[in-house]
Amino acid sequence: MTSTTHARRALVAFAASAALLGAVGAPAVAAPSAAPAGHSGYGTHSGHGDFARLGYQKAVTVRVLKGLFERGDTGVVDRYVRPDYIQHNPLAPDGAEALKKLGTDLHQRFPDAKYDIKRVISEGDLVLVHSNVVMTPGERGTAVFDIFRFQGGKIAEHWDVVQNVSEASANGNDMFSTESWPRTGQPGPAWLTEYNKKLVTKAFDELMVHKDLSAIDRYYGPEYHQHNPTVPDGVEGAKAGLGGLFEALPQLEVSRKRVIAQGDLVAVHQHFVEAPGARGQAIVDLFRVRNGKIVEHWDVIQAVPETSANDNTMF
Repeated sequence: MTSTTHARRALVAFAASAALLGAVGAPAVAAPSAAPAGHSGYGTHSGHGDFARLGYQKAVTVRVLKGLFERGDTGVVDRYVRPDYIQHNPLAPDGAEALKKLGTDLHQRFPDAKYDIKRVISEGDLVLVHSNVVMTPGERGTAVFDIFRFQGGKIAEHWDVVQNVSEASANGNDMFSTESWPRTGQPGPAWLTEYNKKLVTKAFDELMVHKDLSAIDRYYGPEYHQHNPTVPDGVEGAKAGLGGLFEALPQLEVSRKRVIAQGDLVAVHQHFVEAPGARGQAIVDLFRVRNGKIVEHWDVIQAVPETSANDNTMF
């Protein structure tokens, strides 16, 4: 196995253990001082308390990952990660101690690594992060979606999906930019969250679970921007791409695992199984909704491996 292959495997394990957040282009999130009083980490609430809790969860995620992976500071894990931390990335073991060792080792091997955060959203006890991870300057790096679950104000569980950034694109968009107006990575107003989550969940189930291509006409806007590098831009590109997929995979089964929304951004974590008996792929789709229509889509896709360093699935 070449040194490059070793580095790529290390990167996947690295990304598995954390959201891989970085300073360059990161959304503004205040650093945490203490967990909100009485917060259990579960459920959703409304009003200022909910806003503060979600902000706290984002800030903790940023502090842990910047501290551990950019500076090798394992103290942030002791402070903000539960000892019984549950890991779903198949290349990384469970537990906070394993996370500290992984962060220390990777920081020593890749001291110039950059974790360019594009988007961070939080709902309930979950935080989702979309980032471009570049371990060695000058490389395209990987696209990463990480999901963290909080419990008692600390990180308790982690899922992720990792994909190498493609050199070419069928739609002319990169895997990270915002093309729909306004061009911001920040989620929209909180009062949109519930409506947009219901809309995307319904659209996803009709289109991907039930394979109804007419759902694109009902839920997608004429200004539809595609960031999957293999699919052409626009509504017609989505129809052609998914139509060909459904035809090629008549036994396809898609199961929705979790949905996370904030404002106009809605993420769906899914298990994509090409045929019965296949391990399939872990996928996170991120949709942007404007005026009641889906107008933009990003995704990251990773094959489910045969073996795992932990006893958990990727889901």
